[in-house]
Amino acid sequence: MNDQQNPYDPYYPQQPQIIGYDAYGQPVYQQQAQAPQQPAYDPYDPYAGQQQAYGYDPYAQQQPPTPQQPAYDPYAGSQGYAQPGHDPYETYGGGQQWQAAAEPAAPVAAAPAGVPGQRPAPEPPAAEPSVPAARAPRRPDADEDKEYRTEQFSFIEEPDEDSEDVIDWLKFTESRSERREEARRRGRNRVIALVVVLVLAAVGGLGYLWSAGLLPGTGDPEERSRAAATGPQRRDTIVLHLHDTRGGGTSTALLVDNTTTQQGTTVLLPNALAVADADGTTTTLGKSVEEDGSSGTREALYNLLGAKIAGTWRLDTPYLENLVEYLGGIEADTDTAVPDPKAGKGADPLVAKGEQQTLTGRAAVAYATYRAPGEAEAKQLQRFGQVVGGVLRKMPSDAANATSAIEYLQQIADPSLPEKDLGASLAKLADHAKTGAYKTALLPVGQDGALTEGAGDSVVKDILGGKVTVLDAGGVPRVSIKDGTGEDAVEAARVVLVNGGYAFAGGSRTDSREKSEVVYGDDAQKATAVEVAKTLGLPADAVAKGKPSGSAAVTVVLGRDYEIPGAP
Repeated sequence: MNDQQNPYDPYYPQQPQIIGYDAYGQPVYQQQAQAPQQPAYDPYDPYAGQQQAYGYDPYAQQQPPTPQQPAYDPYAGSQGYAQPGHDPYETYGGGQQWQAAAEPAAPVAAAPAGVPGQRPAPEPPAAEPSVPAARAPRRPDADEDKEYRTEQFSFIEEPDEDSEDVIDWLKFTESRSERREEARRRGRNRVIALVVVLVLAAVGGLGYLWSAGLLPGTGDPEERSRAAATGPQRRDTIVLHLHDTRGGGTSTALLVDNTTTQQGTTVLLPNALAVADADGTTTTLGKSVEEDGSSGTREALYNLLGAKIAGTWRLDTPYLENLVEYLGGIEADTDTAVPDPKAGKGADPLVAKGEQQTLTGRAAVAYATYRAPGEAEAKQLQRFGQVVGGVLRKMPSDAANATSAIEYLQQIADPSLPEKDLGASLAKLADHAKTGAYKTALLPVGQDGALTEGAGDSVVKDILGGKVTVLDAGGVPRVSIKDGTGEDAVEAARVVLVNGGYAFAGGSRTDSREKSEVVYGDDAQKATAVEVAKTLGLPADAVAKGKPSGSAAVTVVLGRDYEIPGAP
């Protein structure tokens, strides 16, 4: 732009010369004639086309007014529109308001004498009216880069009618938030206290169980068994039949899982054990397995021992060999050396004698079925029990993996015991065997196949949880005989009893005695005992209450006073 000053441009006024100072210390300028000026056209100024008075421009430098025009009073009210040079669209701050013209402006005092053209001192500002003035509209093209002075603003604080309600609401919400936070804090404290109490109780309980030896894997298994034997116990029992497909014969055992005492037991059953078949006829366990099969034998054992049997696991010797191979071999303390039937004389034995001998599948089968000439059956049963224990120690404790081992055999299982149930039972027994809570027991049987004295307490009651049955499957009273005559009177007495309609439950020899006796256990069997005495020709005073042997309802002890039928 041209730097030459334009005398008609209000934004570039000419600077008058100071010729002196008045009584108030204000500078006195030289009066100059000023031509009327036409304000520049502003497209955003709604008052651009109207004639407006010339006056004070807040953004321009102060010029002295002409003598014909009153001096500008910044505190005087406007005449309803903006003063000349003032931007009506410019507002300063949200709280500033311009006062509307309500009263005429105060007259300007005359200049003091002696100073021509001197403007008098401005009057003190008048008090602001109580009615707020209307806000002037803001011009959109106002210069934003101009600096404002604090004396140009007048802030008015407008009272809000809802301020008290807002404050009350804020106080209410704040107090409610504090109450909620306090409730959460108390809740957290209660939870922490409860957790601490539970942890202390758990630690104390575990400490007591550990000190008492009741934790799994701690304490004496016998002590745990005796501690739990006082209450009702739960047992899962399956019967195992090992069929020797090469040498013939069978070996039977009961696998008992006492879930109450966390004990496992293998109960070995001699083949000479006397059991009753379906029609009440007495037979041996070995014959029952061969003739009656799994179902008939299982029912006969239940009638004899009073123990519920869940199912039967038939294991032929080739499948036992495969199972041991699948498990990677077993270990057992062998009591004798077993020769290899496929090797010649002088060859090394298939199974060596000693502790912790590793047995392959073929060696395990040979050791489980081996019975030396003239050796008692109990010896062979104990070897069979050792092999069973070795298999359980190598069997997986997980039900799924144990079931996989059974499925690997591809042997048709008994319908009463599916492969899944058998695997679950073997897994539990394997867990007992690995923790040392497993034992092997032999059911004591006399030469006649009857249970010996004390067998009902030590094995049937304590291990199997059963009770000797006094009646057979058909409801016929079972009668056993003990011969104390010094002669062979068992067979003659058996014939008399069978002809009299009783079931023979076995006979055995006993010490010689003078008088005979008929013993019954339950009061309900007293009448049966009296009839048995009459059948054998014994006096009525021979009947006495006591403890019958084995599974018999009545036991007859023959003395020398018994007259053997047909004897000379």
